[in-house]
Amino acid sequence: MALLKFAGFLLLLWLLFIGEAVHASSASFDENYRITWGYDHITPLDGGQEIQLSMDASSGSGFASKKSYGSGFFHMEMKLPGRNSAGVVTTFYLILHGNRHDELDFEFLGNREGKPITLQTNVFADGVGNREQRFLLWFDPTADFHSYKILWNHHQIVFYVDDIPIRVFKNNKRIGVPYPTQPMQIEATLWNGDSWATDGGQTKIDWSYAPFRAQYRGFNISGCEFQSQDPRHCYSSAYWWNSWSHWSLDEEQDRQLDNVRKNFMSYDYCTDRSRYPVPPPECI
Repeated sequence: MALLKFAGFLLLLWLLFIGEAVHASSASFDENYRITWGYDHITPLDGGQEIQLSMDASSGSGFASKKSYGSGFFHMEMKLPGRNSAGVVTTFYLILHGNRHDELDFEFLGNREGKPITLQTNVFADGVGNREQRFLLWFDPTADFHSYKILWNHHQIVFYVDDIPIRVFKNNKRIGVPYPTQPMQIEATLWNGDSWATDGGQTKIDWSYAPFRAQYRGFNISGCEFQSQDPRHCYSSAYWWNSWSHWSLDEEQDRQLDNVRKNFMSYDYCTDRSRYPVPPPECI
């Protein structure tokens, strides 16, 4: 009996070791993603563990996940273009294309050298967006890789920077606020946004600094693959990101969110009375 118990203990240790090894292994780009445009402006690095997007006056570039997802905890590590990047937009987002599309955005708006890059987040549901929140980050996102994550379940959407929550969008469908429920792909792009991205479009791209380059890595995907016409199977608590602990922030996360909003938020659509004399219902 003692021998059987010891054998069982060794088996448990082996399973834990294998589980940790699988969890720690990093997927290559080609396993989960494909190039969507700017094919000659994309360079694989480190055996496919990293992808470099580039942009010049002829083209930008982008890639997307091979599959669509109905919920998940999505992440990407990114290093943004350095030097003078005014007008350059670097992105990581979830999207369902179409007239009534859903979309969850990380958009990094470049700036002149020496000025801070703005991180803009946005939420589209049922084709309606205009829910921008902007932040000036507490680090230089061009100097090294940083982690950007989106938690999306049936209760809330949370945007994270280096595991710090910077924005929460709750499911308020009960009071008539649209909420993203359609299956979405993961996409990432580097493109010319100088009609609006920097100083409201007044500062244009200085092409003498081209090509502009952004690096991406971390191609594992923690998401519910959409495989039927009914997305509700992706709400199952069998997926860890749907468990009750991910229905709301904990106390420490609430403090982190409050600190970011007080010290690093530069714009919030909820407080823009020129656009919304009456605040949207989710803002109240």
